[in-house]
Amino acid sequence: MEFGSIEREIFIEASPEIVFDVVSSPEHLREWWPDDARFEPVPGAVGEIVFGDRDAGGTVVPVTVVDARPPRMFSFRWTHPAGEPAAEGNSLLVTFDLAPSGDGTLLRMTETGFREMGWEAAVLEHHYNDHVSGWAHFLPRLVSYVATLRVRP
Repeated sequence: MEFGSIEREIFIEASPEIVFDVVSSPEHLREWWPDDARFEPVPGAVGEIVFGDRDAGGTVVPVTVVDARPPRMFSFRWTHPAGEPAAEGNSLLVTFDLAPSGDGTLLRMTETGFREMGWEAAVLEHHYNDHVSGWAHFLPRLVSYVATLRVRP
């Protein structure tokens, strides 16, 4: 196995504009992915996402927004060491590409940069598999969350 990138495609019954907001806005992200998110969804913005309770030992992960092109694409780098600027080789790049498809949106998520992190083989495999499992869990939650937005007044 290469452990180079993770690619997933899902169809979401909502417009690209709605899906863009759901993958780029901390208020929406908190509903389907991390427990907390703090950043501005503009290129160059630095922030964080938190898994678990921040005050009880939760995992705080720095993020840097790389690109935001509403309603077609949003990308960020994450997992870089705190205090260091995110760059190729010290962080992973997540990209959400959105394309209109019928009555909804085809979302293509890619996460790259695993091999470039310089991890030993076992560490690389562990992190890669952890992220594969994570996206397998969280992307369906994104679809379910968007469905709740359509029924709200």
